[in-house]
Amino acid sequence: MGSMSLMHWLIVGVLVILLFGGSRFSNMMGDVAKGIKQFKKGMAEDDDDKPAPTRIEGKPTPTPDASFQTEAERTREER
Repeated sequence: MGSMSLMHWLIVGVLVILLFGGSRFSNMMGDVAKGIKQFKKGMAEDDDDKPAPTRIEGKPTPTPDASFQTEAERTREER
C-alpha cells in the first residue's frame, strides 16, 4: 500500500510529458547533461592548475651499516 507500482510510475511519466511536452522535456535533459559535462571539465581543469609537488632537500638518508642484516638475509643464510 505504501509503495507505488509500475502502473503508477507510468501514469506519472505520461502526465509529466503531457505537462512539459516532449521537446521541452528532452531540452531539459540535454541541459542537465551539458551541466554535468561542464562540471567534469571544471574538475579536470582544477587538477591541471595545481603545481607539481616540489621535492624538499634535506639530510641524505643514511646508508645501512655493512654488519646490519635484514630478516630475509638471515633466513637465506640459514638455509
